[in-house]
Amino acid sequence: MDSGSRTRDSRTPSTGSGDPTALSPLSRPSHPSRPSPLDRSRTVERELVHRTSVAEVLLTDVRPHGPLSFRAAAAWPRSHPTFPRGRDDRHSPWMIVETLRQLGIYIPLRHLDVPRTTRFLIDDLSYALDVDAEPTAPHGASEVTCLVRVGDLRTDRGGNALTGLTGLRMRVDFLAGRRPFARAAGGARFLDAERYDRLRTGAGAAVPSGAGPRPEPALLGLASESDAVVAVAGEELLVCPADPHHPFLFDHGTDHVPGTALLEAARQAIALRSGGRLVRPVACRMSALRFTEHAPPAVIDCSARGRTGEFLFRQGGTTTAEGVLRYP
Repeated sequence: MDSGSRTRDSRTPSTGSGDPTALSPLSRPSHPSRPSPLDRSRTVERELVHRTSVAEVLLTDVRPHGPLSFRAAAAWPRSHPTFPRGRDDRHSPWMIVETLRQLGIYIPLRHLDVPRTTRFLIDDLSYALDVDAEPTAPHGASEVTCLVRVGDLRTDRGGNALTGLTGLRMRVDFLAGRRPFARAAGGARFLDAERYDRLRTGAGAAVPSGAGPRPEPALLGLASESDAVVAVAGEELLVCPADPHHPFLFDHGTDHVPGTALLEAARQAIALRSGGRLVRPVACRMSALRFTEHAPPAVIDCSARGRTGEFLFRQGGTTTAEGVLRYP
């Protein structure tokens, strides 16, 4: 799913505690016992998760498990080139976001009769990670099980007939073995080619070249400058990828900045503004208010207070996305 353009969905999951990144407490989901084992021997079709590189496909199996419920298997690689494990062998939290994104594309295409030509747009996403329960990277890949619930299905109506699914919300519980360690949720819209083209008239500039002064990679929580997506312009930070053809962030090519690239830009900006104190977010919430274009580069406004970093992206004087990252 890519970042969308409508205003924030009022149905974003309630936090309940005043923390804008908190999801409901993790607990063992109640599903029928002894389901059939999920296949972990090969990945799903890359086209069904909108990836060009097979190496970036995380899902290996997705099966229905009741009305609008699914079980899925994902393999999180130990040596992901963009988001390597930390020194303590924990995976990057963006593996949660990317797994949610792939499920949000695969399930509608494979199980909900959404055409393959459909464009997927994120309205909002959130996740919360239990650092005491999360898996560490073994010698191979971490085998993750996902319990998925789909709801708030929206359709077009032509007279009295349904003419297609136009949006949904999804919640995913992540388990390592039988132990829950994370929960994520998000909302998305689906547009056919005609509607998308009307929406994108006059937009869609190519990804700009990666010019511009950059902070040291270590200040952004990176090992390589090629993974930087922010640049310094006076007192401002801009969305400006060092590698416009980045193998993960821009793997499948989009005519606007993808949601995952926005989140990574926000993470890098907060890492820099906090002097390297806030690097690995354990929870997040982001709402896409409209498309963030590749050009001119979007400005990142962010602040860091305590264990929380807030961010928003501005382009042409308009806020395009905003959110919160929370740290341990």
